[in-house]
Amino acid sequence: MKKDESPVRNVKSIAELHRLLNLPKPQHPLISVIHLDQIEEFPRLNHERMIYPFYQICMKRNYDGKLRYGQNYYDFDEGVLSFISPNQLLSNEGAATDGWVLIIHPDFLHGYPLARAIRKYGFFSYELTEALFVSDKEQQVIDNLLSTIKSEYQSNIDAHSQDIIITQLELLLHYADRFYQRQFITRKKVTNDLLTKLESILEAHFNNGNALNEGLPSVEFVASQLNVSPHYLSDMLRNATGMNAQQHIQYKLIEKAKEILSTTNHSVAEIAYQLGFKHPQSFNKLFKSKTHLSPLQFRQSFN
Repeated sequence: MKKDESPVRNVKSIAELHRLLNLPKPQHPLISVIHLDQIEEFPRLNHERMIYPFYQICMKRNYDGKLRYGQNYYDFDEGVLSFISPNQLLSNEGAATDGWVLIIHPDFLHGYPLARAIRKYGFFSYELTEALFVSDKEQQVIDNLLSTIKSEYQSNIDAHSQDIIITQLELLLHYADRFYQRQFITRKKVTNDLLTKLESILEAHFNNGNALNEGLPSVEFVASQLNVSPHYLSDMLRNATGMNAQQHIQYKLIEKAKEILSTTNHSVAEIAYQLGFKHPQSFNKLFKSKTHLSPLQFRQSFN
């Protein structure tokens, strides 16, 4: 019989998290830096499932155990930087002996462009297996920014404190974005393997009759087949091909449509249904937007 999972604990504030970890009260109600070597309460909280209402940026080194994120468990055997958006389900089985967690409540960002801009950083929606592996030099850059953030909220708060913290946080996110682009390049084998698998999945979908029965392949479907998150897939493809995942799928779909139009006598409607469209008009519209020709005009160009 499957063992019952522990109930989910909803942590409502940074102050509550500090209490749970037996830490002093936070010096700011909406932002905090927790150094992992100061935490003694992880054993008591192990196996508990928790939901936090804030952003977390975590630098973890020497992680002893596993971290559960959603439905999966992940091992960390070296230092990584991970980004977790609010209201994600997390649980610990073990503890990192070195590193830190920067916690930012969304309310801290209100009134600043970052409140909306933070959503463009897709790595907040990556799986933990897609965390950022930073070099020693990159770790130093991130650690220095963190020190400035911590120093600001620990000092006497004045009219400039929040502006300075927001600026440092924006810098941290910009650097993380840069380092992720570097990781896509330096881990080219991983990228190439994913591209090869992606091509196979799309070929099979369009060639084996799957599209006729299952419809157009979505980004979520393709990502699940590759065991990556949709945001990571789009960012990886954008770096490798200049197209995001949706654009890449549409590109392969149009290439397949061109092949069928130029080698068969199937009607446009038949081709639309074969490719997974519910309505031929939608196929016509997409094809023309990508090629500047209607499907019939494209076919006629071969006669």
